[in-house]
Amino acid sequence: MSEVEGKLQGHRDGHGFLIPDDGQPDVYLSSQEMHAVMHGDRLRVRITRYDKRGRPEGKVLEILDRKKKPIIGRLLLESGVWLVAPEDKRFGQDILIPKNAIANAAAGQIVSVELTEPPSLYSQPVGRVTEVLGEIDDPGMEIEIAVRKYEVPHAFSAETQAQAAKLPERVRTADLKHRVDLRDVALVTIDGEDARDFDDAVYCEPHKQGRGKTAFTGWRLIVAIADVSHYVKPGEPLDEDAYERATSVYFPRRVIPMLPEKLSNGLCSLNPHEDRLSMVCDMLINAEGQTHAYQFYPAVINSHARLTYTEVAAVLGNTHGPEAARRKDLVPHLLHLHEVYRALLGERAKRGAVDFETTETQIVCDDNGKIEKIVPRVRNEAHKLIEEAMLAANVCAADFIAGCKHASLFRVHEGPTPEKRTALQAYLRALGIGLGISDDPKPGEYQAIAAATKDRPDATQIHSMLLRSMQQAIYTGANSGHFGLAYPAYTHFTSPIRRYPDLLVHRVIKALLANKRYQLDAGKMNVPEPAKRPGRPKPINPATASTEAERWEVVGAHCSANERRADEASRDVEAWLKCRYMREHLGEEFSGTVSAVTSFGLFVQLDQLYVEGLIHITELGGEYYRFDEVRQELRGERTGIRFATGARVQVQVSRVDLDGRKIDFRLVRDGEDLPRSSAKPPRDKSQHKPKETPATAVEALEEVRRADRAAKTARKTKPVKPARAPKVVAEAPPAHPVKAARSKAKASAEARTRKRR
Repeated sequence: MSEVEGKLQGHRDGHGFLIPDDGQPDVYLSSQEMHAVMHGDRLRVRITRYDKRGRPEGKVLEILDRKKKPIIGRLLLESGVWLVAPEDKRFGQDILIPKNAIANAAAGQIVSVELTEPPSLYSQPVGRVTEVLGEIDDPGMEIEIAVRKYEVPHAFSAETQAQAAKLPERVRTADLKHRVDLRDVALVTIDGEDARDFDDAVYCEPHKQGRGKTAFTGWRLIVAIADVSHYVKPGEPLDEDAYERATSVYFPRRVIPMLPEKLSNGLCSLNPHEDRLSMVCDMLINAEGQTHAYQFYPAVINSHARLTYTEVAAVLGNTHGPEAARRKDLVPHLLHLHEVYRALLGERAKRGAVDFETTETQIVCDDNGKIEKIVPRVRNEAHKLIEEAMLAANVCAADFIAGCKHASLFRVHEGPTPEKRTALQAYLRALGIGLGISDDPKPGEYQAIAAATKDRPDATQIHSMLLRSMQQAIYTGANSGHFGLAYPAYTHFTSPIRRYPDLLVHRVIKALLANKRYQLDAGKMNVPEPAKRPGRPKPINPATASTEAERWEVVGAHCSANERRADEASRDVEAWLKCRYMREHLGEEFSGTVSAVTSFGLFVQLDQLYVEGLIHITELGGEYYRFDEVRQELRGERTGIRFATGARVQVQVSRVDLDGRKIDFRLVRDGEDLPRSSAKPPRDKSQHKPKETPATAVEALEEVRRADRAAKTARKTKPVKPARAPKVVAEAPPAHPVKAARSKAKASAEARTRKRR
């Protein structure tokens, strides 16, 4: 059998998977093989066998490298022994802590641990406490855990802080050389109410040019972006820290910025009524929404107002309202922006760009960091206006760089893989949808299906399947277009304060404007080798990247990986907050919608709280449910009961696992709009109305079997340990009417026998 090397990824159930370096299929490692290794270790494994589905299983031969990063967990004292239960359940083993190595931490506190002895076949890992983070209920503790759990850099180096301190407080006169003065142009920023860094400002006016057939009629759209590259130079400490982070990380009530606050919220932020350096994309947009011409140039601007999405939407909705009265000087410019937005939107529809209407949520916290409420984030006309303006500027940046044949980072979004395309085609046929996708799908086909099914009750499920079939967008040096937006070339230019790829694009454009070429410095190659991703070629090893194209690929892979890391950390914090919030609602009933169906149960999103939880398949009734992967539904084999995405259900919050970030529901009743085949599962309603007498002996015996299964399930349910998860209010098991039902069945059978005689 072959031997492979790779990185170990643990699983909370005790087993693990080796992710091979060469992109081969993951190798399963049993819980016995995991005794001497830990999540994150590099191993050499021998493949010993293949299971029925052809998946490899292996045996650990050698530990090549141990994970050296600190481990975050809760310090516990059990039977006189100190140990730390890791917050990341993929580690699978508690860490023993000698009594003299707890660093004055108290039992129950969250700590950071450094391993002093690795695990072996016969012993647990041993470590020492290096940092005490605090109590689990301290405000912001979930963020402190997440940034360490996902290894998000959260402290700037001393060199970076020193360099930032030397920067000026305001724009200096010397900085204005060779810049276009746009301070008299009524540029404005439009952002959310809670935004603190403003990296884009916009302005629009009608524009006419030429005569006859060559005449142009449309708009001049100016998008001014903060000129971060003027202050952050390659090779300097500011640049090194920014590249290591690659992106800002946004949590509820806190941001881990890519740049120090003096830059992100001060010198680079386009604050109102302050001179700021910017890179400008100056575009001419015709009446059809097409970009007729564009140019890039460095400029100095002075934002005339800091507007919010809500305020701009109110002005556009009523030009004679109070909001418009307060901004009467800017109302004409906002109307022009809306006009060019409508033109760009029309061109978007002609392109066939995919546009799914999704509901995003916003977590509103109190001063202690606890959730007060979760509200939907509604996208109004102002959101869409800014989005279209930014898309136009990004496309111009990509076109300019591609036209000059200069290496850079592109934002690439590829269409479905052959496997996902086949699965989607089968799914659409199973639902009887008249539209489908071809073997070489185009974005317009996706958009046509989304538009045709938007009013269906299962529209959420259909749109979710369309999204899942497409690949994740990445940063790469090789331009292959953006499938979702239907652009032949696309990049990110508009957010250099919070995204490193945008900063690189600014540097490339500046170099091209100066008739030079931008060269990546060698320090950008000092990053870990990225992991192989499914459906993609093996990534380039940074240590061997020699050509310019390979170096840009390394940088793109680094930025893509850190973007995913930031998303995972944000989701982890949101999940923790929601679990903590739902602990206060244990035992309460809510209505909800099935958001996803799996082989092990239903995920349901609550209508009022916008929180998602799981109804395990064992809670759906006393029969066997088969998962239909094509239709994405669970179907009862005996009764034909179906549960599919979009179904309306009534649930009770039965369990909250704060450590596992899981919320469990119990099915109470289905909604009224379910199809007849999705009938209500059996439920004991003896407390609400008299139980109906079974009509036949067969029905009576079936009722006995259901009651017996329910009683057995209740007895098998294990109580939750108070130290690890919040206490769950257990339900009282239903009454067990075995004797009465058997008597009824026997009497009914004897009566029928006498009647036949």
